[in-house]
Amino acid sequence: MLDLEKITLNVREIALRAGAFLRNERSGFDRSKVEKKNAHDYVSYVDKESERRIVAQLRELLPEAGFIAEEGSGSLTTENYCWLVDPLDGTTNFIHNNAPYCVSIALRNKEELLVGVVYEVCRDELYWTYKGAPSYLNNKEIHVSDVSDMDEAFVALGFPYDSQKYKPLAEHIVHELYGNVGGMRLQGAAAAELCYVAAGRFEARIEGLLGPWDIAAGSIILMNAGGKVTDYSGGEDFYSGREVLATNGKLHDEFLKVLGKK
Repeated sequence: MLDLEKITLNVREIALRAGAFLRNERSGFDRSKVEKKNAHDYVSYVDKESERRIVAQLRELLPEAGFIAEEGSGSLTTENYCWLVDPLDGTTNFIHNNAPYCVSIALRNKEELLVGVVYEVCRDELYWTYKGAPSYLNNKEIHVSDVSDMDEAFVALGFPYDSQKYKPLAEHIVHELYGNVGGMRLQGAAAAELCYVAAGRFEARIEGLLGPWDIAAGSIILMNAGGKVTDYSGGEDFYSGREVLATNGKLHDEFLKVLGKK
């Protein structure tokens, strides 16, 4: 049986080392070396090298586990344990020297999330949890907010790179929320923003067309902090459906009503 507390401690150190690498590379970053995955989705040598380093250390930590990683490192070599890794969530922010950007690492057993660690580099904030434990920011336990009125809700939005396909729904969401919530922000790093909901800084985070590496670690951190994560229909299949509604739990049904009008 895995010692999840010990594994989490090791993953925290791996995430911190990866974050230090990102911070160091940002100081002398050369935008001419950026590649495009598609018209609006970027990848740099920093993403690739960060992932290579993280995967190598995770392989040493748990050799029997497979990987789902944004830049394609590793493989699914087991039907049980699997790491989900985003070596640089918020690449566009990183490229433009904006915040936030972060390292996101999760471990799951089949479909059950076991460990989640997110290191938000710009604020030097380490979010972490494991199955059965509270969620923490650095070493302080965190909880979602108690806000239960939509007009007080602070909402983080994310719009995917496939903008034309998603545009009608994005317009609908903004139209329905505008003037009916306390405020909306687009910050560009799903993993970090899920943690912000967990810490009570936002009441909700909404985005579609995300990859599992974007949301795995932040999801367990949010849920263990008292929040709720579903797809846009209220179902738990937000991994394969790639639609994520993450809230403090108290306003989840209200946000589902908004999304249900699409």
